[in-house]
Amino acid sequence: MAQVQYYGTGRRKSSVARVRLVPGSGRVIVNGRDIEEYFNLETLRVVVKQPLVATENTNNYDVLVNVSGGGFTGQAGAIRHGIARALLQADPDYRATLKAAGFLTRDARMKERKKYGLKGARRAPQFSKR
Repeated sequence: MAQVQYYGTGRRKSSVARVRLVPGSGRVIVNGRDIEEYFNLETLRVVVKQPLVATENTNNYDVLVNVSGGGFTGQAGAIRHGIARALLQADPDYRATLKAAGFLTRDARMKERKKYGLKGARRAPQFSKR
């Protein structure tokens, strides 16, 4: 018999996380490595687990994640978004809790593109009167 799995895709900045929730003991595995090994900062580990804590599912699911792009902070935010979406698939009753905490909202802030005539997105060349 096939095991039940719930999927969710999370995005933040240029990071994309594909999340699978499998009934289990609460392990979080990111790109084949344990979360403690992948994220050195405790704050990022807390960010990743926020949706599970909010819905009181910390020890009910194993979280398997493939994440790519961006830096560690963006990846942690993408994983959080993916876990929230997967939990919603597991039980639609969690919607109110997750939405109130803001975990279902895609953070639309992206890096602004560089414009021609400028050195960066907004940084202009140095100006001299003479």
